[in-house]
Amino acid sequence: MQNVKGNNSLVFIERISKLMDSQFKIGNFKFGIDPILNFIPFAGDGVTALISFALVYNMQKHGASSKIVVKMMGNVILDFIVGAIPLIGWVFDFYFKANDRNVKLLKEHYVQGKHTGSAKGLLTLMLIGFVIIIGIGLWAIWAIGKWFIGLF
Repeated sequence: MQNVKGNNSLVFIERISKLMDSQFKIGNFKFGIDPILNFIPFAGDGVTALISFALVYNMQKHGASSKIVVKMMGNVILDFIVGAIPLIGWVFDFYFKANDRNVKLLKEHYVQGKHTGSAKGLLTLMLIGFVIIIGIGLWAIWAIGKWFIGLF
């Protein structure tokens, strides 16, 4: 990343992101230490998520808009949740590369002026989705419980 706004910490963010997601290469395939650490159950996912959250926090501290921060947090949370699933998560971690995606968002933000503004609309949409998912989950638990009680 160019030294945007003369800030060396943004160059540091790109270096750490590359180390996490695309530092090594076998053939045309790039990967970092994120998928390797995730072979350690729970601890690997936790450590890589903490590093990713710290990078997002650092980006926010250096002027990233709330809209882009919410998008970046979504990438990190998706990487953490799917990455925690044995087997599927391991494969997912080799391809998703949340940190590289977040650096790309940051570059688009600074260079092209994208992803600016408030995250209120995006957060509202996420909250509505979360409430719907919780509602469906509660309904499913109720339906299964009713079915189970009907067996006796």
